[in-house]
Amino acid sequence: MKKIFFLYLIILFSVVFFTPNFSYAQDNETESYNEENILEEIIPLEQATPPSSAEETFEAKVIKILDQKEINREDGSRAIQQNLLLKGLDGKWKNKEIKFEGISDIEVASAGIYKVGDKVLVQKSTDMEGKEKYYITDFIRRGYLYLLGAIFCAIIILIGRKKGIKSLLGLVISFFIIIKFILPKILDGSNPLYIGLIGAFFILTIMIYLTEGWSRKSHLSVLSVLISLFITLIFSVLFTKLTRLSGMSQDETVYLIGLSKTAINFQGLLLAGMLIGAIGVLDDVIVSQIEVVKQIKEINPYMDNNKVFKAAFKIGNTHLGTMVNTLFLTYAGASLPLLLLFIIHQEPFLSYSQVINNEIIATEIVRTLVGSIGVALSMPIATLLGAYWLKIKNKNV
Repeated sequence: MKKIFFLYLIILFSVVFFTPNFSYAQDNETESYNEENILEEIIPLEQATPPSSAEETFEAKVIKILDQKEINREDGSRAIQQNLLLKGLDGKWKNKEIKFEGISDIEVASAGIYKVGDKVLVQKSTDMEGKEKYYITDFIRRGYLYLLGAIFCAIIILIGRKKGIKSLLGLVISFFIIIKFILPKILDGSNPLYIGLIGAFFILTIMIYLTEGWSRKSHLSVLSVLISLFITLIFSVLFTKLTRLSGMSQDETVYLIGLSKTAINFQGLLLAGMLIGAIGVLDDVIVSQIEVVKQIKEINPYMDNNKVFKAAFKIGNTHLGTMVNTLFLTYAGASLPLLLLFIIHQEPFLSYSQVINNEIIATEIVRTLVGSIGVALSMPIATLLGAYWLKIKNKNV
């Protein structure tokens, strides 16, 4: 046990004290690139223009459809434009009737189709002539999201029982760490990679100890997580630097530029996202693999450690294939609109060279492959630690 904690502390201190220098070290070959692209990677946001104070957002309910117009598009699809009578639901707008004029010569691609009883978000703005205008910005989905969340919790508790409750508690803690620690620290100007690494480690550590308890099995799982995260970090930093990804390819960065008052390192933010995106699969692979080792040792307590490793490794290979595929399909599913652009063959995706060298595409490739590498290496790491350091005493770890 002392050896486990000693190794654990060595790796932990290595990550904490050496990661910032490694991740942002500049060599002579890349120095000129970073100087030329510094505005792309770190952008001061204190000069951003604040939103107009004349704009207000409130909730309203559709009480009447005043008019409706159907538009036939050139591609054969149809669009609906509506004039609606709304009633305010909150604040000073409560019970006030507002007319929304959605029928116009300008077609809004994302315009929704509403029916009586629907609740919507409305934005009031004032034009250059001082005339008030009302726009429906979105459908209120809150109630249905709460319902889905309740169904999710009920199913997890019904199937997992006590461990299911612990898993939900761990999910809440993970959300709390992201919202209250990781995001505020990044917005305050802290190193996103450093903060993301610390946050990812503590999320997984808390999840493991909460669901598996304080045991040698949990200690080995945490140690495996730390080693796997460190390896994933190395590959993330290395190939983000080699491919010169700025982290500015996502549309969300445009909003960050306009809303934050601090300087955000978008390259570091990209790296932090890679780590956090991989921890869910790492948790599953590592805990499951050490549990496999535990079961083998309980059934054959006198089996040689080498044979235990080989038997568990063979089982892990089957699990690994599904986990890597899961990680790939998760990223692919989130990028379906982007993948469709390849098929359409429009600018800037006309040739293979344009596709493979596009930063948006390169970002997703690096994200997927780096995460998959971390998951792949976590299996033998967990198996090795479990086979040689996991001790079975009276069938209790």
